[in-house]
Amino acid sequence: MKKNRLGEFQELILMAVILLREQAHGNEIQRELESRLNERLSMGAIQTALKRMEDKGLLTSEWGEATPVRGGKRRKYYTATPYARKVLEEMTQVRSQMWQSIHDLKPERL
Repeated sequence: MKKNRLGEFQELILMAVILLREQAHGNEIQRELESRLNERLSMGAIQTALKRMEDKGLLTSEWGEATPVRGGKRRKYYTATPYARKVLEEMTQVRSQMWQSIHDLKPERL
């Protein structure tokens, strides 16, 4: 695995971006995660994680069109890069292998 690992929060945000596809913007990412985690999340924390992942080359972003519904403000939309998918797959494999090792332990060793 490369040095570029993800924390749990970044991993969840990245998965939400992939699931939301062309609707992956800050508010939708927040809604997706809050509904799945059943807890409130800070938009600031989400935006910080998105920026960091973009700096690492895991995400790209582009501004959408201004809309009257948002008072003329534009939304920033995120897309996962092929590198992001590779990192997620590597992390999934590591987690799966570790869980299998835990399951293989005898009950008295847990």
